[in-house]
Amino acid sequence: MNEVILDHRDINCEEVRKTDADRLPCEGVLPLKGRVEPWMHSACNSGALHQWVQQYGSPLNVVHSEPLQRNIRQFNDVAESRELDFQVFFARKANKCATFVDATNQMSAGIDTASEIELRQALQCGVPSSRIICTAAIKSTQLLRLCVDSQVTIAIDNADEFLALKTLAADKQMQANIALRLSGFQHANAKLESRFGFDVNEVMPFVFKHLPNAADDHLRIQGLHFHLDGYSAEQRVSAIQQTLSVIQELRNVGHCPSFIDIGGGIPMSYLESEHQWDDFWREHRRALLDQRTPITYRNHSLGLNVVHGEIFGKAHCYPFFQRLVGADWLAHILDSDCAGQTITEAINDYKLQLRCEPGRSLLDGCGMTIARVEFRKQTSQGDWLIGLSMNGTQCRTSSDDFMVDPLLVRSPENIEESNGVTDNCLEGYLVGASCTESDLLIQRKLRFSGNLHPGDLIVFPNTAGYFMHFLESRTHLYPLARNIILPREVNEPPRLDAIDAE
Repeated sequence: MNEVILDHRDINCEEVRKTDADRLPCEGVLPLKGRVEPWMHSACNSGALHQWVQQYGSPLNVVHSEPLQRNIRQFNDVAESRELDFQVFFARKANKCATFVDATNQMSAGIDTASEIELRQALQCGVPSSRIICTAAIKSTQLLRLCVDSQVTIAIDNADEFLALKTLAADKQMQANIALRLSGFQHANAKLESRFGFDVNEVMPFVFKHLPNAADDHLRIQGLHFHLDGYSAEQRVSAIQQTLSVIQELRNVGHCPSFIDIGGGIPMSYLESEHQWDDFWREHRRALLDQRTPITYRNHSLGLNVVHGEIFGKAHCYPFFQRLVGADWLAHILDSDCAGQTITEAINDYKLQLRCEPGRSLLDGCGMTIARVEFRKQTSQGDWLIGLSMNGTQCRTSSDDFMVDPLLVRSPENIEESNGVTDNCLEGYLVGASCTESDLLIQRKLRFSGNLHPGDLIVFPNTAGYFMHFLESRTHLYPLARNIILPREVNEPPRLDAIDAE
């Protein structure tokens, strides 16, 4: 097989965009145009994708780590400009590719691990234990033992976990480093409930009871940790303020916590246009009220409910368009008021390091998922169903839909067959390989201008954060998608990520 070498270093973005209408003719009937990295445009226009899918199968994940390193630099720049001691930890749970662990380590950033295998892989990749934290929701004795042996800090979630670790460390005559995970913060006259962590109002009585001696030989409180559901910067400000109070209480009784970790949930935006995002939801609500034709499969509600002609509830979808995102979101928190000074100044006064654990926002721009068209057929209602070689778990999170318009890359044979005819148009839905009525790859109705044939490719952009792997399943023994790394050098072909290379 001849290798197609992709040059993604010097890309004329304007020329790439000019080709979009001809090479990538796909959008929602209510468009939601995604933010697409130049390297993704270049790959789609290079002719390489068909060869890669032929070699590695469909679906195929293509990942690129340079955007991750750029995103880390942006977070670091925010902290450095404020003279704040800061460490970012990549939330490995967001993507299983080892290339992102290596790229993170090259930046001297940390790794947030959520399982024994994630922790072992981080250690095997050479990440120092001082730059690893274990935040697993369930920590087996084997995982706790590995953390103690490797001196990895453990985010402690509950009393049973704490006591199990204390016993284990005592048996091994070693000291374990812990960060107490907090929850139950007050914000806007309401309590932020969570299934995780110690209630912020109950953590000190717990410490007094179970760790009365700050010089304990087996457990050392190295820091405090929290993770809030949702993406509110203001809630983080409230949580930081209340966490600082606990820091002071711990220090008053001899403990020496050195960091606050604010967890993840740092927002990102997938879409270019807020106007398109608002238009979609306005028209979707009209469709649910039978005021227009549906724009989702069988008028899927996406989490909304219609009761007596009124719409209630909240959309069960990630907020794919957001204004305050990434490093700017962090800057907003750091510059917020904290009892007459900024959050940055308060953290510096306590001589603390601030840590965070982004996953999705670090992987912004780092990957795309490609699937081959296998069939087209028309329903009795006139809609087209386009069958792809993938199942619905292979580009899915807990969100009800992937609300970014995919890209269409025609096969060379189909481009030749079309003879330049692009005035045909069909509307329909992408369906997957599972034998269920519900296996829709995208719930939204899409419009394809020009000819669409088996052998063409559908590209889901910006899927590295959670969409590739978080819910991926081998239903029907369907193979897991393989993961290839876009090469850094022009004269190198892509290679399998280490997780697939064995």
